[in-house]
Amino acid sequence: MDAPAAEVTLSPDDVRRMTLRAQGFLGATPWHRSPAGVTAMLRRVGAVQLDTISVLARSHELVAYARLGPVSRGAIEQAYWHASRPAAFEYWAHAACVLPIEQWPYFAFRRRAFKARGERWHQITPETCEKVLARLRAEGPLTATQLGGAKGGGPWWDWSDVKIAVEWLLDTGEVICVRRTGWRRVYDVPERVLPEELLGAEPSDAECLAHLAGVSARALGVVTRADLTEYHRLSVTQTLVMTDAALAAGLTPVAIASPSGVTPGWADPAALAEEAAGRRGRHRVTLLSPFDSLIWDRKRTRQMFGFHHAIEAYVPKPKRVHGYYAMPLLAGGRLAGRADPAREGKTLVARQVSLDRATAAEPMAHALREAASWVGCDEVRLERVEPAQWAPRLGSALAQVS
Repeated sequence: MDAPAAEVTLSPDDVRRMTLRAQGFLGATPWHRSPAGVTAMLRRVGAVQLDTISVLARSHELVAYARLGPVSRGAIEQAYWHASRPAAFEYWAHAACVLPIEQWPYFAFRRRAFKARGERWHQITPETCEKVLARLRAEGPLTATQLGGAKGGGPWWDWSDVKIAVEWLLDTGEVICVRRTGWRRVYDVPERVLPEELLGAEPSDAECLAHLAGVSARALGVVTRADLTEYHRLSVTQTLVMTDAALAAGLTPVAIASPSGVTPGWADPAALAEEAAGRRGRHRVTLLSPFDSLIWDRKRTRQMFGFHHAIEAYVPKPKRVHGYYAMPLLAGGRLAGRADPAREGKTLVARQVSLDRATAAEPMAHALREAASWVGCDEVRLERVEPAQWAPRLGSALAQVS
């Protein structure tokens, strides 16, 4: 279906403000520094990406911290992986993500697609799958180690038959993960942890895509078709029906103006009304995880902020430009620099700081001090600042920030 005529035209600044507000970085939010606040944040952004790297903290912790401020890490863990009252589960969205438990039915389209494909990238043994399911049903939630071991004895991607089976069962929805322990997934069967209304729901593919279009629009404020596709990493076939999905979700057709022309898109009606009301509010100053949903779409980040974002942890050290785990600085509603942090005892070490302008020194100092305090560091040490002529200004700003 062709998109209907736009009801309003939005400027790049309108889109940027709407996205910052939707993501929880502009204006007051009702999110308290508690497990309930973290859960509310998760519901708003729709998905929090997981990653194994831990520098100051793991990415899913940094996402909550960036929006709520110095919330306790225990509160974050409890919100994502509550031992007895799960409010979230893990599944494939933008990547491996923590998702609100209410979204379980709306990933049925992806579970069905996995089943239709018949395998992941490993050969699956039906007998092993049956044994895994039998043990989970009989013994309760178990890790891969408890099921028999995750490794097959070869290189680090050499999974055991048990690990292959349980991950396939996770893909197809016969197994669910609502908890981790020591960063290890704890697998369970859906019928033991999901409310009956979620367990019994089986929406069509069209209903799933319409729901996720609404999730993406609420998370970003305003979206193009490319944004709707990227937020949950939809297939080419699914992208073709996103206009229908956006309309079914009740989104408002808009035109997004830019120097290169006008792009059709859709806005969350609530976000559009808030922008029209002229509410601005205070901008959050913070360092962002490289995997934060505000910036995980590199093309959108470049268009919205004029900022080239790259994750260099997987780049050979000699080829890195900004550092191993460069965290973008969000200040004044702009991306104004980067810091590559590390910890040495009670000291946060900024191995490399890049500032896009001299006036970014003060917000960078604030962001470094707050992050240091959050992870229990008493001091901040600068190792390298670029451009070098701004290093004294940053050092002076750090000395003034308590």
